[in-house]
Amino acid sequence: MDLQLAGKRALVTGSSSGIGAAIACELAREGCAVVVHGRDRARAEAVARECEALGASAAVALGAITDDAEADRVADQALAAFGGIDILVNSAGGTVRGDNPDWTEVTSDEWLQSFSLNVISVIRLARRLTPGMAERGWGRIINISSVGGTQLSGRLLDYGAAKAALDHLTANLSRAVAGQGITVNAIVPGTVLTPQAERWIDTLAEQNGWPPDFATRERFYTQDFSPQPVPRLGRPEEIAAAAAFLASPRSDFTTGALLRIDGGSTKAR
Repeated sequence: MDLQLAGKRALVTGSSSGIGAAIACELAREGCAVVVHGRDRARAEAVARECEALGASAAVALGAITDDAEADRVADQALAAFGGIDILVNSAGGTVRGDNPDWTEVTSDEWLQSFSLNVISVIRLARRLTPGMAERGWGRIINISSVGGTQLSGRLLDYGAAKAALDHLTANLSRAVAGQGITVNAIVPGTVLTPQAERWIDTLAEQNGWPPDFATRERFYTQDFSPQPVPRLGRPEEIAAAAAFLASPRSDFTTGALLRIDGGSTKAR
């Protein structure tokens, strides 16, 4: 299926590894010019080369997006690379702490960091990039959320609250930009096999006495710790395929949606 993305220009935040890198490559495969974003130049440039090997134009934007001035610099780099951005994929995000702390151990400053990374960063970039989208009468904002925003586990309270806020922001922002040709949607992944997820599962394994090999740890996680109908972790490419659809003109009738891709792990509350 032709997703009609040839000639579109995308900024994918947090795309120097994991889900973001997979999305950048998938958009490149579909003909997008892609701005790869990260804080590590070597890693970001490596993903940009992968995009170029797929036949796409690619550039790199470096900097943190948890600070207004730094986020502005990232937006400036992205806009300068290809003269505008049609598609913003907010893939940067994650937990502030990877040690699975008790909620009483998470400081107020860490709560603020979590919201800055997972929620406010989206607004920082959307404020800069939506005016151009509106002027052209077409644009896409795709937020990468998490089932942690709806599932109650008693763990990672700051992260779950931030992702719940991101879900609300997605739906509300879709109304705020309605009538301008811009759609706003979120993908809500379950646990996906990324370097960050591997570190998280390794932490759980050490805390729960699981065997050392990762294949067994994955089975313990998906069958015992967090049971789900599809007994494995997701793969970044599975999230990337959904992102490419939401980025495309074929998704014109989809906005304010939360697309769950979680192996069936979400339970009704």
